[in-house]
Amino acid sequence: MNDFRTGFVAIIGRPNVGKSTLVNALLGQKIAAVSPKPQTTRKRQLGILTSDKYQLVFVDTPGIHKARHKLGEFLNREAEESLAGMDVILWLVDSSVPPTEEDRQIGLLLGKLPRRTSLVLAANKLDLFPADESSPHLEAYQASLRRDARVISISAAQNQNLDDLIELLVSLSPFRAPEFEEDQVTDSYERDIAADLIREACLHKLREEVPHGVGVRIDEFKERENGMLYIGATIFVERESQKGIVIGEGGKMLKAIGSAARKEIEEMGGRPVFLELRAKVLKDWRNNENAMQRLGYRMGKKKRR
Repeated sequence: MNDFRTGFVAIIGRPNVGKSTLVNALLGQKIAAVSPKPQTTRKRQLGILTSDKYQLVFVDTPGIHKARHKLGEFLNREAEESLAGMDVILWLVDSSVPPTEEDRQIGLLLGKLPRRTSLVLAANKLDLFPADESSPHLEAYQASLRRDARVISISAAQNQNLDDLIELLVSLSPFRAPEFEEDQVTDSYERDIAADLIREACLHKLREEVPHGVGVRIDEFKERENGMLYIGATIFVERESQKGIVIGEGGKMLKAIGSAARKEIEEMGGRPVFLELRAKVLKDWRNNENAMQRLGYRMGKKKRR
């Protein structure tokens, strides 16, 4: 296996540029929650792509943004700490718009990385431009990076140039034995992915003022004798008014969320699922470290630089 390459690739970017969509597309299956709303990804998650010649370990990170509460600080720290020890940093940008303040923040962060870490700028949403044109904003993104950074245009949603992206990432990966079994596609437990898929359903179904205040806890996760997976979960919100929106008139919204989530969980696990949801208020939980830990956000001490 002297010619086998293994590369750890952190995917970084501001919220809602398509990081989770890209990971799912590269793996050819869904392991990460996706929605059109920002901050869908809240924890680091590995996506593992293995062939007979390489293994690429993608680290899907939360979007870097201006934090307005303790959860936001946690998300930014998760993203920044994911860069340590990586072979390649893949900066995914929305090439249909010019760089934002959040993009400039990421550019400054990437400028502090050691030169041994390879950088790739992936300009997403290639499908929005004519075939003979490139993004007029691409040079502005490139200006934030050192000269040896590689640049590639892709469309994660339309699967355009993803084979070229994989080829580029493999070429930047060191010769090294694989770290994971060839049939493993993520390091996340099924119950953790289920919680994310429930939250994804909330993001799709609920009004703008609710989704970011939603947290999900899996209370029960077990397979019954008939082969059906039983999942009991609680959807937490920050205010009583939000609880009413999540439940909906006659429980219609909670039922719709459960139906959408159950379908995704069944597709992920390949077995029937009985999903039971309840909604509770956990006041201002995004600013309460104890409450955040109850929902699975481990608040360690911030690392010194």
